[in-house]
Amino acid sequence: MSVEAAPAVGLQLTRGERTTQRYGTIVVVGGGCYGSYYVQQLERASAANALRYERLLVVDRDPDCRVAMTNAKNTDEGIPPQSQYGPQTLINKHRTPAPSIVVSDWTSFFDLYFAESAAALEASESDAIVPSPLMPHLMYEWLVRSARARWPGRAIATRPLHGAFPVPWQRADPSGTHYVSFAEWICPVNCIEPRLCPETRGPRTWSMPSAIQAYLEFERQNERPLAGQAIFHCRHRAYGVGMFDTADVLAADALVKSVAASASADILVGTVSHCHGALSLLSIGERA
Repeated sequence: MSVEAAPAVGLQLTRGERTTQRYGTIVVVGGGCYGSYYVQQLERASAANALRYERLLVVDRDPDCRVAMTNAKNTDEGIPPQSQYGPQTLINKHRTPAPSIVVSDWTSFFDLYFAESAAALEASESDAIVPSPLMPHLMYEWLVRSARARWPGRAIATRPLHGAFPVPWQRADPSGTHYVSFAEWICPVNCIEPRLCPETRGPRTWSMPSAIQAYLEFERQNERPLAGQAIFHCRHRAYGVGMFDTADVLAADALVKSVAASASADILVGTVSHCHGALSLLSIGERA
C-alpha cells in the first residue's frame, strides 16, 4: 500500500486564461532566512493572483524571528504586507492576509495542528505545508509519535534502509534518517528544479519519487517487501515555493494504522523533491 503526494489539491479558480490556486491554511516551517523568503514569495504570488490563501502561519520558537520583525516593522509603518509587491491594480483585487507567527517548537505545533486537522478533514483539504530545506524529518517524527500513542505496547523503531539507494549521493545520520540526492554539487536554495538543470545545463532526467519506486522494486525482488510507503513530494507550486498537502500526512497516518493493525510492518516514509530527499524506515513490531 502506498500514499504519495498528489498534485496541488488547492481549489483551482479560473480568471480568463489565468488559473489561481486557492488554499485554506498554509504553514511555513521556520521564520528565519528561508521562512522569510517563502513568506515574501507567497505574498508576491498572492498579489499576482497566482494563488490565494485564507491564513498563513509561520512556526518558529523565536518570537523575534525575521518574519515577526518584518511584521512588526510593517505594522509600525502602516504598510499592508502586500503593498510593496506588484502593480496596484492587482493588489486591490483581494487582500493578502498578513502572516501569523506561532511561537512554538515544531514538535508541539504539529502535534496540535494534525490533531485539529484530523478532526476537521473537510476543512483541512486545501491546507498545505512549506518545509524548510534544513529541517529535521518532521513528518516522519510525527508519524512515529502518532504510532506510539496508538499502540503503546508495541515496539516502534526507526530501522536503517537495506542496502544502497540508487542515487549519486547519500548519507545516514545518527537519527536513522537516510538523506539522498541526485546532486553531487551545491544547489541554490531557491532552485525550483526546472526541466533544465541550472548546474548541468542539460535536461533533468531524474526524479526522486521514481528512484523510490526502483528501490522498492529492488527490495521486492530480494524478498524484502515493505508493507507500505508514504512519500511527501514537495512540489514547487508558485513563485519558487514548494509545498506538500496536509491531507497527504493524514493519509500517511491512516496508512500506517491500516497496514500495522494486526501484524508487524515496515513502512518507508520520505519527504522529497525531484532532486533531494529524507527517507526513514518505520518499523512496527508485533502486537503483544
